[in-house]
Amino acid sequence: MLQLFQTEWCRGSQQVRQRLTELGLDFVARQVPEDPAERDVLEFHTGVRTVPVLMFEDDAVIVGTERILDYLRNLPTRADASAHHEKAHRSLCKRCAELDSDECDSTPTSPAPASPRAAAPTS
Repeated sequence: MLQLFQTEWCRGSQQVRQRLTELGLDFVARQVPEDPAERDVLEFHTGVRTVPVLMFEDDAVIVGTERILDYLRNLPTRADASAHHEKAHRSLCKRCAELDSDECDSTPTSPAPASPRAAAPTS
């Protein structure tokens, strides 16, 4: 089972959770303390104190939002991925909430493409 070491307030963690959902991948969300100095368990399992970190059953890890999303982009997407993505957009988009309808002119975006620079942990 995939494990995602993350926090609810971390934008990168949110992006990874959304993409895992769009892919239909089951995962366990492991909450870490807010203070990186208190993340001994995370460091023990992954070697880092930053989030997000995706850990596989064989204990391999991918650290950082961009690196995780790069990996996930190569996986096949499930049939209802766009529906999940649109609902996530509508639940977070202030414009959609103001309109209280399906008439939002703001376009839901897929997870941001990775930049050419090396991905760094986000939190």
